[in-house]
Amino acid sequence: MEIVKMKYPVIIHKDENTGYGVTIPDIPGCFAYGDTQEEAIADIQTTVELYYDGEDVTEPPTVSKMDDLLNSDLYTRDSFLYLADIDFSFLAPKTQRINITVPQYKLVRIDKAAKQKGLSRSAFFVESAELQIGRSGQAGT
Repeated sequence: MEIVKMKYPVIIHKDENTGYGVTIPDIPGCFAYGDTQEEAIADIQTTVELYYDGEDVTEPPTVSKMDDLLNSDLYTRDSFLYLADIDFSFLAPKTQRINITVPQYKLVRIDKAAKQKGLSRSAFFVESAELQIGRSGQAGT
């Protein structure tokens, strides 16, 4: 099954003297935050990815019906519903083979570093790329 972007209802609320909180009812215990509504909405994807990081989950949760949420205790007059696009492709367990070109002397250094960390070459490349993505602030995009 190919996992794609899905629309999930979320509840956005703002308490006095705080930013905006986002409750994701279909992912209990998963909350996003932002100083503005836009920041809170933009934080949803990253928050969901961090929530599932290291978990043994390969399928996204079932999407709630908006009517059910409107009648739930989570929804109050100080909140509003929003349909958030959440991309669950990060849950896909399938790996993809790629072909890259690396100078031989660098590959020797990479293999030594991977071995010292107890990683395969592929795992080392992925870990290094993830670190670089995190440093550049591109996580979740």
